[in-house]
Amino acid sequence: MNSVKKLFQATDMTVGVPWKQIVIFTVPMLIGNIAQQLYSTVDSIVVGKYVGDNALAAVGSAAPILNLLLVLFIGISMGASIMVAQYFGAKEREELSYTVGNCILLTAAAVAIIMVMAVIIVKPLLHLLHTPESIINWCASYLLIMFVGCIGSAYYNILSGVLRGLGDAFAALMYLLVATVLNILLDLLFVAKFNMGVSGVALATILAQAVSAVLCFFRLAKMTDLFDLKPQYIKLNKKFAGNIVRLGLPSGLTQAIFSMAAIIVQSLTNSFGEMFIAANVIVMRVDGFAMLPNFSFGSAMTTYAGQNVGAGSYDRVVKGAKQGTLIAALTTTTITGLILLFGRQLMGIFTNTSELVALSMRMMSIIAVGYVAMAVTQSLSGVMRGAGDTMTPMWISIFTTVIVRVPIAYGVAYFTRSAEFPAGRQECIFISLLCSWLMGALATVIFYLRGKWKDKAVA
Repeated sequence: MNSVKKLFQATDMTVGVPWKQIVIFTVPMLIGNIAQQLYSTVDSIVVGKYVGDNALAAVGSAAPILNLLLVLFIGISMGASIMVAQYFGAKEREELSYTVGNCILLTAAAVAIIMVMAVIIVKPLLHLLHTPESIINWCASYLLIMFVGCIGSAYYNILSGVLRGLGDAFAALMYLLVATVLNILLDLLFVAKFNMGVSGVALATILAQAVSAVLCFFRLAKMTDLFDLKPQYIKLNKKFAGNIVRLGLPSGLTQAIFSMAAIIVQSLTNSFGEMFIAANVIVMRVDGFAMLPNFSFGSAMTTYAGQNVGAGSYDRVVKGAKQGTLIAALTTTTITGLILLFGRQLMGIFTNTSELVALSMRMMSIIAVGYVAMAVTQSLSGVMRGAGDTMTPMWISIFTTVIVRVPIAYGVAYFTRSAEFPAGRQECIFISLLCSWLMGALATVIFYLRGKWKDKAVA
């Protein structure tokens, strides 16, 4: 009983062997990220199997726009996680209480903005991206349901970020697993039973995410030994709200830039037709699982660095950065090898079309080596963010996305045009992605070694 109770306690990462603390914290986050990835993956499998390849393409075409409008939540979540980790490491209860309260308020404001913006811009954006007429209505209905019901997703992401900052990755995992199972059951009910199509998977997702958000809120309300979730702390405070925005804005902007680049590249992807759009969706779903160790270790390193910077233990931060990055790279290498070995079987889950499976596998093989580079990028960027330096990772992302990825994608497409490939070679999409990942890893290592991130603490 005590061992189970211990799993739900906040983890103090300022003590113990660094790599062990990082791994213990990462494992539930990795499982949680796998569960979260299942949301979009199950959506794709269900619509691909029960509705068809065009419905699969519709869900995939909607993803860049969905990600673009959700960047506000990503920014608040990152700012909250950094501040919570540093105040927890410094054992400052009142500051921690104000931080959590302001996160709740800022999330409510972000939800209101997103809901209004979505109704206005969804359809025009889809037309701007030259979304094929055969799937545009499916895309629009999927996006509108997701955005109008985004309050559950918003609060889960923010509140789980607070839990991670406190070192409690296990509770967030449990609640996400509950929501994932619910999502799968509702997907099958709405699509397979009620024939609701793409709208059904969107509705299933927002209902399941609302459940996980409610569970996270009740968990935080019970953590009275660490902070107070009382009305006097749930009010706007310029200092804390400002720091959340200041720390989170670069991460939000980074994701916005990623999403804008994805939208620009999606326009190029759409020019290759429905078959390639569907193949791109399949690759990105498998890619989501390949990236999970990287994102998990990156988030763990943010919490680890944040707590230790708050405690003033910079030598411990550096030691943990080396150990965590090495473990992340080895983990990613293993998973990538398994994906290449069993890739055809994985991609066959999404579609019964053998030609689509072969095309997807060819594209996946191009970017495989890039996952190891991303392990380095995510781990060291996590350290810099945890220390309070969220600007450097942002500038690196802008460089690799705007200066590297987009020009290479369009450049390769332009110079490979022919009678057989009037829009250029389809490989351009994934060649550009690989180049951006490799350049990002190199730049991240250089800026991490310069060490200026050590002067950015807020606590």
